[in-house]
Amino acid sequence: QVQLVESGGGLVQAGGSLTLSCVGSGRTFSRYGMGWFRQAPGKDREFVAAISWRVLNTYYADSVKGRFTISRNNAKNTVYLQMNSLKPEDTAVYFCAVSGNPLSSAGYYSQSHYDVWGQGTQVTVSS
Repeated sequence: QVQLVESGGGLVQAGGSLTLSCVGSGRTFSRYGMGWFRQAPGKDREFVAAISWRVLNTYYADSVKGRFTISRNNAKNTVYLQMNSLKPEDTAVYFCAVSGNPLSSAGYYSQSHYDVWGQGTQVTVSS
């Protein structure tokens, strides 16, 4: 069965760093985009970052540009989210997702274009 497993969440002080990993299994992910979303307490799930697999295109929410970096390792079917200069407002459950089909540029930002989701990993940033 197709699945995604996230790891790397935890508790960190403001200004610190964490790296999240997401490993896919059950099919090759090389043709599809993968993204990170997050959901903070009392808020809707929001887009964080995404990356294409056939070309080296990346996409970021304005709130994380310059602080977060998404990358991939196609041989390992894995995507990463390097998070630097973390802020308390980054506290959320972070979810990895993969698209069901190759995406247009606009499609990477939309939750509805992803069809497989991980269980999420908690990131907590303290002051």
